Amino acid sequence: WPYCEKRCSYCNFNKYIPRGVEEAAMRSCLVTEAQTLLRLSGVRRVESVFFGGGTPSLASPRTVAAVLEAVAQATCLPADSEVTLEVNPTSAPGSRLAAFGAAGVNRLSIGLQSLDDTELRLLGRTHSASDALRTLAEARHLFPGRVSVDLMLGLPAQQVGPWLGQLRELLRHCDDHISLYQLSLERGTTLFTQVQQNALPAPDPEIAAEMYQEGRAVLREAGFRQYEVSNFARNGALSTHNWTYWQCGQYLGVGPGAHGRFMPQGAGGYIREARIQTLEPDNWMKEVMLCGHGTRKRVPLGELELLEEVLAMGLRTDVGITHQHWQQFEPQLTLWDVFGASTEVKVLREQGFLLLDHRGLRCSWEGLAVLDSLLLTLLPQLQEAWQQRTPSPVPGG
Repeated sequence: WPYCEKRCSYCNFNKYIPRGVEEAAMRSCLVTEAQTLLRLSGVRRVESVFFGGGTPSLASPRTVAAVLEAVAQATCLPADSEVTLEVNPTSAPGSRLAAFGAAGVNRLSIGLQSLDDTELRLLGRTHSASDALRTLAEARHLFPGRVSVDLMLGLPAQQVGPWLGQLRELLRHCDDHISLYQLSLERGTTLFTQVQQNALPAPDPEIAAEMYQEGRAVLREAGFRQYEVSNFARNGALSTHNWTYWQCGQYLGVGPGAHGRFMPQGAGGYIREARIQTLEPDNWMKEVMLCGHGTRKRVPLGELELLEEVLAMGLRTDVGITHQHWQQFEPQLTLWDVFGASTEVKVLREQGFLLLDHRGLRCSWEGLAVLDSLLLTLLPQLQEAWQQRTPSPVPGG
């Protein structure tokens, strides 16, 4: 759902502030594209559906119900499938949340971002801290154990102590899932410009790193499992939808600017494609009405590219990459073959950042915090092992 009430100062997502939305036309196109892509992918069973945006809680519950109905008609959508809706506190009063529940939503992800009104204004959010806590309370009443909240860190001028105070306050109100996201300044956003023009101080990466480390320790103490770099859950309340991304499962992206990764049927074989749908909503709708879908870009993924994704995504989780999981994507070359003899990897293991054992390859608690720097060693190692995996044919032999 690509529409928002206003653009937040840090956001460079594909979103639009419309004068008016023809929701019936949008709904019809979302249903059509979902049907087309399900047919193209040959998918027989859908494990989860995620309504993201934009601000999908601005759509009507009727639109959500229509998409879910289309999915259920085209494939098996089990009754206990996870159906998540992203929610902004201002666009989601309790009665509306209940209507989304009746439409088939059973999990909410609330873009709370901060419990400080000054920070919320800086971020261009349309809600206050009290709006956020009220929406959270209503959401937990309607969807107990299935409400996730986002909290941002590393904002300009933000300090560790007050931010940890917000996190502890949030722990008094939250459910069983919290995501901690560090602000990244993106070109073209208001916040980027303000920092460029020295109207705001640049975020301090050292302070952000300290917030993250302290924050994850606070959450661990509160009984949360850090099951992914930015995501924390207790009582088993992991996001199964996001887990599919990190496990490099297949997924269909429906709607303007949506991304997908799947193997099209009958298109000459078994190659997974990365797909991006047309960004601009009106153009996307025209294409869907004309062709049944608005896919703008299709990129076939080579075997090595897919393995690079398996590595980079899998290591974001606390489970890492098991030998069995790796084998599904690469039956010949084992994790031991790729990383077992590497001196650089040995150093990372001795430093306590990485583990490679009978279970597979994974980051330690310390390693998860510095994953990006570990990948600088691991990805070239994979590329090298891949190039050497078959002996070159002898010229004239």
